[in-house]
Amino acid sequence: MTAGPSVSATNESSRQERALPYVVTPGDGETKDTASLAARRSRIRNRLFEHGAVLLRGFDIDDVDGFDATVRTLAGPPLTYHERSSPRSTIKGRVYTSTDYPEAEEIFLHNENSYQAAWPLSLFFHCVRPPDTLGATPLADTRRILAAIDPTVRAEFEARGWMVVRNFTDSFGLPWQHTFDTTDRDEVTAYCERNGVETEWLGGNGLRTTARRRAVHSHPVTGEAVWFNHLTFFHVTTLAEDVCLGLRAMLAEEDLPANTYYGNGGTIPDEVVAHLRDCYRAASRRFDWRRGDVLMVDNMLSSHGREPFTGDRKIAVAMAEPSTGENGQ
Repeated sequence: MTAGPSVSATNESSRQERALPYVVTPGDGETKDTASLAARRSRIRNRLFEHGAVLLRGFDIDDVDGFDATVRTLAGPPLTYHERSSPRSTIKGRVYTSTDYPEAEEIFLHNENSYQAAWPLSLFFHCVRPPDTLGATPLADTRRILAAIDPTVRAEFEARGWMVVRNFTDSFGLPWQHTFDTTDRDEVTAYCERNGVETEWLGGNGLRTTARRRAVHSHPVTGEAVWFNHLTFFHVTTLAEDVCLGLRAMLAEEDLPANTYYGNGGTIPDEVVAHLRDCYRAASRRFDWRRGDVLMVDNMLSSHGREPFTGDRKIAVAMAEPSTGENGQ
């Protein structure tokens, strides 16, 4: 393994210097195939819990089968992508493309599926083809984000939680049939009831869902407090300014494709969300992709995003280890 910073997990000043991601490469004379990762599994996962993300670089992980084997070796069988918030395409089995958004758009930092009752604890990204320019997957330590948030803002969310309202229509965003992977309304309603999501079927083909979640969680392995939610990502002001202004001009607030509130339905001031975005960006770290890289991310310790890019970038994604947070995996 390459040497990372020598830090104590309990030393906050040292934490500021912690590498994100921690880079692991084959040592001299060591094999580079995916089978060799099994012997390293414990060390890799220890680094994952310390740093929040581990980058495997220089291993012979050349195709989707090798990527799938890596996921299974380090975290177990890949998960199916449920209750989608972004468009993805299936590559093979439970390996997907990264979000299929236009290359000129930024995808803001977030934690995968943190708006759900359960989520993957481990995320994997495989660089099949790097971009020509930019196109990094920036990472931000959720422990550092939490520490940077104004104490009064943090206390408000700890007391009230957060709420996301999503509207599925034929006009904007993903249709509910794609998000829930079914055309059966009863299946959608039953799924939502099981997962603490309120449903309201609207006229025509519309659906409105409401979910109330916690904003701050404890990591199920390390016990550390983490800022784990989608409230900044889903807030209308995190969209590009022209898009935000256009949507607010066209639609009543309750009809926005997605928006977030305090858990009791109260409005989150725009300046509070701007402060949260600043905290994410201050904690953000980046690296340039190389062909064959595999990035393993602890989904509760690190948020991730995507830079705009040029070129034929292709990143495969898989998720593993279903979790409900501090209540166990």
